[in-house]
Amino acid sequence: MKKKVVSLLLAAAMTTAALAGCGSSNGSSSSDASKGTDSASASSSSSSSASTDGEKKDTADEKIAMITDSGDITDESFNQITWETVCAYGDANGVEYEYYKPAEDTDEERINSIDLAISEGATVVVMPGYLFGPAIAEEQDTYPDVTFIAVDVTESDIVNLSGETVDLGKNVYICSFEEEQAGYLAGYAAVKDGYTSLGFLGGIAVPAVIRFGYGYVQGINAAAEEDGVDVNVKYYYGGQFYGDDSITARMEGWYADGTQVVFACGGGIWTSALDAAETHDGKVIGVDVDQRSKIGERCLTSAMKGLPSAINNALDSYFSGNFSELGGTAQQLGLKDGDYIGLPTDSESWGFTTFTQDQYETVLAGIRDGSIEISSDTENQPEVGSHVTVDYIS
Repeated sequence: MKKKVVSLLLAAAMTTAALAGCGSSNGSSSSDASKGTDSASASSSSSSSASTDGEKKDTADEKIAMITDSGDITDESFNQITWETVCAYGDANGVEYEYYKPAEDTDEERINSIDLAISEGATVVVMPGYLFGPAIAEEQDTYPDVTFIAVDVTESDIVNLSGETVDLGKNVYICSFEEEQAGYLAGYAAVKDGYTSLGFLGGIAVPAVIRFGYGYVQGINAAAEEDGVDVNVKYYYGGQFYGDDSITARMEGWYADGTQVVFACGGGIWTSALDAAETHDGKVIGVDVDQRSKIGERCLTSAMKGLPSAINNALDSYFSGNFSELGGTAQQLGLKDGDYIGLPTDSESWGFTTFTQDQYETVLAGIRDGSIEISSDTENQPEVGSHVTVDYIS
C-alpha cells in the first residue's frame, strides 16, 4: 500500500518539476497561449502498448491543448497541476502541447478558446474544472474527431447553453474525485497531531469544495471521538477562488480567537489564510496538490487528489488507441480505484509531530477496504458527536 501512495506523490512531484520546462505565455486575440514540444521519441510503457480497438497514435500528427478555467497556470492548484501534467506528458512522449487562457470567465470565451485550439491543430483538449460543462456540451458534437478530457467535472455539469442536460459523446471522458476522503485524512491527522481549534475556508460552495469540507469535519469527528478530546471548528465559504483583504481580515480574526489550523480549499484563496497565519503563528492545510513549496513551513499538510494520475491515464488511453474504453464515461475516483487520494508523505511536507506515517497507512487501509465509511452527501451537514462543535458561518 505504501508503494501505491508514494507513486501518487511521485507523479505530483514530477509534474511540479516539469513546470520549468513549460513555455511562457504569449498573447492572442481570444486567449493567452503557451507552446511546448520535445523532439525526443521517448514514450511511456502504456503508450507503447498494443492497441485493442485502434492503432497507436503517431505523435507527430498530434497536439494536446490545455484550456484554463477562470484561473491561470500559476494558481498553485488544479490549473497549474493540469498544465504541468500536460507538459510532462508531452515532453516524455514527443507530443506538441499548448495552453489557452480564455479572455473572460464565460462559457462563450471557453468555447472560443477550444475553437482556437482546434483551429491551430489540437487533437486532444484537456480541461480542468466544472466550469467546462457547457463548453463540452456544445463542442463535443461540433468536433467528433477531437478527444476531450476533463477533470473535476461530473455528468450533472454537462449542460448546453440553454441549460439542458446533454449526454456525453464517445469522444469525451470526464472524471471527478472523492474529495471527502482527502478532507477526512487532513482533519483526522490534524486532531491526532494535537490540534483542537480548526477552521475550514472554502472557495465557492460547489460539490467538490463541499466534499472536501464535509470530509474534513468527518475526519475531525472520528479522531476526536477516538481520543475523547473536545474540538471546535469554524466553517466558511468565501464565495470566490482567490484571497483578498476582507477574507484575510476574517482569517486574522479566526487565528486571533484561537484557531490553530485552517484548511484553505479553493484555488488561490489560501493566500488569505497564509497571510493571517503569518501574523498569528498559525498553520494552513493546502488542497489538490502538495502546496508545501508555496505555503512553506506554515503548511501542516495538503489534502491531495490524483489529478496527474487521472490525466495521464486518459492520455495514455488515447495515444495507445484505446480511448473507446473511456470515451463516453464519467468516473468518480477514490482510494478504492487506485492512487487518487492522499496526504504528502515525504519528509519535507510531513508537518506532523505526533501523528505518524504508520497511523496514516492504517487510515488509508480502512478507507480502501470500506471499514472506514465517509459520507459524500453534499446536501446535509455531517453529524458530529459530543466532542465536536462546528460553527457554520454564513
